[in-house]
Amino acid sequence: MEISEIISLCSGIALFLFGMTLMGDGLKRVAGNRLELVLYRLSSTTLRGVLLGTGVTAVIQSSCATSVMVVGFVNANMMKRRQAIGVILGAILGTSVTGWVISLSYLEGSSGVLQLLSTATLTGLVAIVGVILRVFSKNQTNHHIGDILMGFAILMFGMSTMSGSVSALGEQPWFTNILSSMKNPILGILVGAAFTAILQSASAAVGIVQALSFVMTFNAALPLLMGIAIGASFPVLLSALGANTDGKRTAFVYLVASTIGVLVCASLFYLADAIFRFDNLQTLMNPFSVAMVNSFLRLAMVLLLLPFIDALDALVCLLVREKKGKEEDPAMRLEERFLAHPSLAVEQSRLTINDMAERAREAISSALALTANYSKEGFEAVKRMENDCDRFEDALGSYLVKLTGRELSRKQNEDVSKYLHTITDFERISDHARNIAESAAEIHEKKMDFSVDATRELATISAAIREIMRLTVEAFIENDLTLAVRVEPLEEVIDGLCDEAKSNHVERLQQGHCTIQQGFVFNDLLTGMERVGDHCSNIALAMLELAGDSFDTHASQNRMKDGPSQDFQAAFEDYTARFSL
Repeated sequence: MEISEIISLCSGIALFLFGMTLMGDGLKRVAGNRLELVLYRLSSTTLRGVLLGTGVTAVIQSSCATSVMVVGFVNANMMKRRQAIGVILGAILGTSVTGWVISLSYLEGSSGVLQLLSTATLTGLVAIVGVILRVFSKNQTNHHIGDILMGFAILMFGMSTMSGSVSALGEQPWFTNILSSMKNPILGILVGAAFTAILQSASAAVGIVQALSFVMTFNAALPLLMGIAIGASFPVLLSALGANTDGKRTAFVYLVASTIGVLVCASLFYLADAIFRFDNLQTLMNPFSVAMVNSFLRLAMVLLLLPFIDALDALVCLLVREKKGKEEDPAMRLEERFLAHPSLAVEQSRLTINDMAERAREAISSALALTANYSKEGFEAVKRMENDCDRFEDALGSYLVKLTGRELSRKQNEDVSKYLHTITDFERISDHARNIAESAAEIHEKKMDFSVDATRELATISAAIREIMRLTVEAFIENDLTLAVRVEPLEEVIDGLCDEAKSNHVERLQQGHCTIQQGFVFNDLLTGMERVGDHCSNIALAMLELAGDSFDTHASQNRMKDGPSQDFQAAFEDYTARFSL
């Protein structure tokens, strides 16, 4: 074999791998934003999980990507482990579709339809359309479709280059000896597994076997394909580093399922061969027969394993022991694995910040309750919720910043901007909840008794704070702008109530109805409540401004105050009537 043929082979492999990567990335960007959420929401039963796992993997051309997503789902408690097993079995089957796509590069013909579908013609047409979409279109989706087409064209050209350089290998004794050694099932499986683990792609490994198939017999190809099925699990195992126990168990499902499936299929096939002596094992393969054998092998593996999902689950639980005593992170939904899938990352960010909002509202409600009925347990509960909100803010802040570096749609950019602009306000609300709880603790410890008027004023303002928190959190979670516009009028009412209560307290102090010590605590409570209203206003204004493609809360506040609309004035009068001292 001449040096030029070696260079040609290596360049063909390089082009093939690059084309597959480009095509796969384009497919993930075009279809992934929808398929990821479909996979998450609809894989409720085992059979549905297998079908969805097969379909998603066939579309995005990567069983590893599908399995890594599933590991992330389980790690974030979005999916049960048993539910994930069905999806992984589907991914094992779905990745065989790529072999049929690669086979298109070997279509040849001298006339008619086959000539139009020949490698050279198809590669040229696909490349031309891909370049036009990539270069001349301004639409981002068209760019990704162009990437898919160009990747497919490069893949086919690489396969043709590999096939041309490999044709001379069939005459080399050293190469035929290597292929002969692959007829040993154990050696063939080990080589296939190691080769796939290095390439990090079962589809790429199958494609290279297809390029070599013209000088390879069935007896040599089958063990390699079996090994490739096992080797595809190694990237999934690497993805589980840092995952929780269930995430690691889910990743091990791929390895355990593919290994058991291959061993059972190999045992049955070679036992049958020993008994019946199959005559066609020395038949030379071609890309289509490799794709067919690969598909039948994986289908047989899935059908054999499907009745034993409970046993698979029990086995991975034995292999990966649970670590106890580890505190659950409230922001555990924010999976690093999902950053490669922005639709999932944004969805999980939404669910996490919604939890943060609910926890901040609950913290305020509990803290206000402590002012009238103090308990140590209630105080500790407020502290826990405030600590949780702190962790939410830290985790969400760093996660969303990472997400901004990804390619996002217009809607996703709006959502990420809204979350970034509001997480600090929710965290500050929880801080004020703790401050209110600490004031309640001081009242309890020093056995303070407010006057009847002061107690009534605190109860009225507390009711207004509960209402503005309800409005704000409900508007935020439901993205309801009609509720959001009612927050600012109520915040104005709360400001007025707090100012009035402070003035009334000064009068009571002058009349000797209240003490200086009571005054400090009373003022702290009013200040905390007033600031809660301010942060609710910030959140609502952020929603309204971002909905209008801008973000300037001060300008919006000024517009409302300088020239309030009829709706604003009506809401203000309504809340003034409801909450008055």
